[in-house]
Amino acid sequence: MIKKIFIELPNWLGDAVMATPAISNLTKAYPEAEFIVLGSYVSNFVLKGYKNVSKFIINETKKGGNRYINLIKLAKSIGTVDIAISFRRSFSSKFMMFFIKARQKFQYRRLCKEEIHLAIRYNDFINKFLGLSYEAGAQILHYEPFCYQKASLGINPGATYGSAKRWYPLEFANVAAKLSDKFDIVIFGGPNETQIAADIANELDKQGVKNYINLAGKTSVEELFSRIAGLSLFITNDSGPMHVAAAFRVPTIAIFGPTKFSETSPWQNPNATIISKHLPCSPCMKRSCPIKTHACMKQISADDVLKEVEKLGI
Repeated sequence: MIKKIFIELPNWLGDAVMATPAISNLTKAYPEAEFIVLGSYVSNFVLKGYKNVSKFIINETKKGGNRYINLIKLAKSIGTVDIAISFRRSFSSKFMMFFIKARQKFQYRRLCKEEIHLAIRYNDFINKFLGLSYEAGAQILHYEPFCYQKASLGINPGATYGSAKRWYPLEFANVAAKLSDKFDIVIFGGPNETQIAADIANELDKQGVKNYINLAGKTSVEELFSRIAGLSLFITNDSGPMHVAAAFRVPTIAIFGPTKFSETSPWQNPNATIISKHLPCSPCMKRSCPIKTHACMKQISADDVLKEVEKLGI
C-alpha cells in the first residue's frame, strides 16, 4: 500500500498550475496517501486545500552555504517515502532526488517531440511511470473567488520569465480606458512589476479614468488567486496569473508573442481567446527579443484586443 508520496513541483507558478491535473489524478490513484510537497514559495500555494497534502516545504537551498550540501540535507529531512516524483528536469533536482529514500523515484522528462500542452505532458509522465491511464482533466485551485462590487476587468502586464512576453503598458491602458464604462479596472503585478503597473495607472489618470485600483506588489499569493477568480474579464500576457484564471474559467484574452500557445495556452478554459500575430520569427522562446524588434508584441494593438472582447459578448 502506498502511504507516502513526495512531490517536487515546478518552480514557476504557471507550470505548477498546469501540473494540477496530473496531481489530481495522483489523488485518485492513491486516495489514502500522504503527500509531502516541495516547491518554490509561490508554487506551493497551488496545492493549498488539497486534502492529501500533509506538509509543504519551501525550497530555499540557494540561500546560504553550499547549495548541494543543502540539497542533501533537504532530501534526508524528508524521510522515507514510497514514491518520489519530481516535475522538474534540472540537474539540482536530479541531484536531490538521488538522496531521497524512496522505493520508487520518477524524474519528469518529455516523452514525445510533438508540441502538446504541458498539462498533457505532465499527466502522460505520471501515467507512464506509475502505470495509470487517467486523462488530463481540469486544473484545480482551492480558493474562493473575491466578490467585487461591480463587474471587474483585470489587466496583467507582467510576465516573470522576461520582457519578450510583455505587451506594452500604453496598450493595456488604452484597452482599460475603452472598457472603463463597463468595468472597474484592477491592475495586477508582482513586486518586480510595480513600475509597469504605475505606468498604466498614470496613463489612466491622463485619460480621465478614475475607477481603477492598482494592486501590483500589494497582494499575497492567496489574495492574487482569489482576486483573479472573481473577475468578469482578464487581459493578460502569457504568465502564471493567466493559468490561475484558466483554472477558474475566467473569460480571458491571452496575448502571446515569443512563446508556444500550443504548449502553454489557458488549459481547458472555454472562455479564453489567444491573440498572436504568428510571425515567422515566433515563437523564439527567448526572454528578450533576439532581433531587437519585438514585432510579435508591437504589432498587437489595443483595437485587436477590443475586437476579441466584443466577440466574447461580455
